[in-house]
Amino acid sequence: MICVDLAGVGIAQPDKQLFADLSLTVSSGDRIAIVGINGSGKSTLLRLLAGSQQPDEGEVRFGRGVRIAVLDQDPRLPAGTVAEYLGDSWEVAAVATSLGVQPLLDRPTDELSGGQAKRVALARALVGEFDLVLLDEPTNHLDLEAIEWLEQRLASAPAALVTITHDRHLMDRLTTARGDGRVVEIERGTAYVHRAAAGASAYATYLDGRAERDARAESEEATRRILARRELEWLRRGAPARSSKPKARLRTANELVSGGPESAGVRGDELLLDVGTTRLGNQVLELVGVGQRYGEHQVFRDIDLLVEPGARLGVVGPNGAGKSTLLDIVAGRTEPDSGSVRRGSTVVTGYADQQTTLLDPDAIVREIVAGPTRQPDWEDRVLLERFWFDSTAQYAPVRMLSGGERRRLQLVMVLAAKPNLLVLDEPTNDLDLDTLRALEGFLDEWPGALVVASHDRTFLDRTVDHVLAMEPGGSVARVPGGVQGWLAARSAKPQAPARKPVGDTRPPRVTTGREIRRTEQAMEKLQRRAERLHDDLASTTDRDEIARIGGDLAAVQAEISELEDRWLELSVDPDS
Repeated sequence: MICVDLAGVGIAQPDKQLFADLSLTVSSGDRIAIVGINGSGKSTLLRLLAGSQQPDEGEVRFGRGVRIAVLDQDPRLPAGTVAEYLGDSWEVAAVATSLGVQPLLDRPTDELSGGQAKRVALARALVGEFDLVLLDEPTNHLDLEAIEWLEQRLASAPAALVTITHDRHLMDRLTTARGDGRVVEIERGTAYVHRAAAGASAYATYLDGRAERDARAESEEATRRILARRELEWLRRGAPARSSKPKARLRTANELVSGGPESAGVRGDELLLDVGTTRLGNQVLELVGVGQRYGEHQVFRDIDLLVEPGARLGVVGPNGAGKSTLLDIVAGRTEPDSGSVRRGSTVVTGYADQQTTLLDPDAIVREIVAGPTRQPDWEDRVLLERFWFDSTAQYAPVRMLSGGERRRLQLVMVLAAKPNLLVLDEPTNDLDLDTLRALEGFLDEWPGALVVASHDRTFLDRTVDHVLAMEPGGSVARVPGGVQGWLAARSAKPQAPARKPVGDTRPPRVTTGREIRRTEQAMEKLQRRAERLHDDLASTTDRDEIARIGGDLAAVQAEISELEDRWLELSVDPDS
């Protein structure tokens, strides 16, 4: 059954084209993920599929009697209680329990937090008989166990599924599970559809396709530069006569010199998150016997925790276990009810919480960055451009930004203070994949200490060395094996893990996984250097220059070979 068919659709905003001439058919059993940078039009495309927005051009046709469930990025629930909104079937009870919604059933919808409203709306989208389910960032505000449950449910659901998500585990599984796996990529006003071969991951197909497209663009640009250089040399020698042929070559030279790929604007540069770090001494932070309670509810008790210079600590646990409360104490925003917090004299804390809604929706972006005591200047403009805010976004009010752009603005404000202790509460919510990768790369090289609570398994795998597991009722423990080790332990033993001390004062060992990532990054840099040297060789006929470039290329290739050997050593499982 065809659920919805887009034929040559396009959407434009006053300052840019989101996408044009997009044709896409969604049929029963399809699994489609939508990816693209923040503000590229992903949520707009989802609204077209839902029928809640009309295209500027093209046509949207729906199957007869098609039943569609929609989860918006920021859902607005009708008045009444959660139970009235969800209904009272056995399926509602099962889904509400798995998503942590059960305790909210008697609460009025207008008293829910943003995260609670998102989980309630997700439960509604998963209950009932639908032909097409449209989900915008469904894993936001879910804990790791709920995400695993959601993966299993979506993978086995008979309805067609279209989702916007930054969760790479979820995207990979859903576009591999069954049916027609596709990834729709929106980039610079163009939509690309990546279709997986049978049994393959459409997410992997998208990554291969994008890498191939980028490499082709670089190759075409290198060829253009070589041709332009040759035409310029001809111009400098001077044409012997202005016949039609030299005039044609003159036009060709001008076109080549002025040509080149279409500008990507501020997104054409790397996302430069590193704006400096304040020097950090030998002491960062130590919690001794820390506990916190709200009224009769004991959130946690007797936590002993040492955060060392260079520490990479991930905090995991179900919703309600106290992760955000612990981060508030670590960041110095909340004093504990019991115990003590010892903070180093040189510590400068940068804290990004979950609530980007705390940003004034009517405030102008550049004025927020400048602060209330001065006018924005050129340094603010440069800083915002480094964080991928072009001139249009800099003069826009916060309410006009996408969820990912608001999250990126929050990072600007946090990192501009040059912290040496970063405390991040669910930092990956709403971020696009490019920004996620840039943030992971930044944290891998960043010299300060990091404490992060996240439900993003890939992000935690790539950024933390130790995992601190929190359970409702106050149990806290360091867990071996990282996120996967914690999930495996919870699957094997549903009860809370045995309590063990978390105050290991020994500096954390740098994991093999982190060494592998650093080796891979070094190899990538050298590969790019080798490619540039190959381009230089192709564009010169000078013997001395060829000899010099050849020597440099041989040295780079030798370094690559050494790093490849090191990568193989690190990749060998010592227990195998």
